[in-house]
Amino acid sequence: MLEGIRSRHPASLVIATRESALALWQARHVQSELQRLYPALRVSLLGMTTEGDRRLGSSLAKIGGKGLFVKELEDALAEGRADIAVHSMKDVPMHLPPGYALAAILERADPRDAFVSAKYRGLGELPEGGRIGTSSLRRECQLRALHPRLVIGALRGNVQTRLRKLEEGQYDAIILAAAGLKRLGLAERITALLPPQDSLPAVGQGALGIECREDRGDLVEMLAPLVHAPTRQCVLAERAFSRALAGSCNVPLAGYAEIAGERLTLRGLVGAPDGSRILRGESCGAVAEAESLGLALAEDLKRRGAAEILAALARDA
Repeated sequence: MLEGIRSRHPASLVIATRESALALWQARHVQSELQRLYPALRVSLLGMTTEGDRRLGSSLAKIGGKGLFVKELEDALAEGRADIAVHSMKDVPMHLPPGYALAAILERADPRDAFVSAKYRGLGELPEGGRIGTSSLRRECQLRALHPRLVIGALRGNVQTRLRKLEEGQYDAIILAAAGLKRLGLAERITALLPPQDSLPAVGQGALGIECREDRGDLVEMLAPLVHAPTRQCVLAERAFSRALAGSCNVPLAGYAEIAGERLTLRGLVGAPDGSRILRGESCGAVAEAESLGLALAEDLKRRGAAEILAALARDA
């Protein structure tokens, strides 16, 4: 099959990517995988600074959400300056603009959150009033519910900036995505990995996605060998759940799916930012029904009060 694809794919391909160290690692990883599959293919990177990168000091919830990290990359696809864009799936908005498609979702790396501290071995060791940094309402909500004695501080910037702020003593500990630290060769900075039952991951966390224009069937076919079917089904379930709850940076929402045999289990939560109320649920079923399971879990949480939580968040936005 690959021989047939090789005869039709373009001779060269441009990957649009953000210019942060992590985004470049991700783009180079896809570049390497494509060149492994298609040795004659010329693959280059188009580094770009997005609006989200220009405003790293601001809260995503206040400046427009995760779409600020992908819009310029999508513009490059529309204008023909790039063929594909590589994203962290947790940064991809739940609704793609018309004319774009997720051509591939790659195998997921570690989806867990990582506790990073030079002074403490875990969240339980932090003293009352200990200061912990996070950029995520999802993490903040769960932290406040489990550890109300801690002080949660907003933490923005790229991975290196966040680690520097920790080293400068601005925080006693910080929470980051384990996958990003491992991809950057910083696994030794992880003090402890937080189990999903304590810090349920973000939708799509740890997975990479490749976006292209919807009319580029040649690229969809070309990228097919990079698709990791189990990860794809898990992420589809998580995104369907989030989409049905209007998941955004303004909503403390988490969703994480796992597959065992032919069964998919999706766990999700939605809560108030201060952790005063958190609704959790679980949906199980056939892997092939991934998106339906996500929708079913969203409806279950709505019936149990998620609609009221979301309405309150909308009023406060």
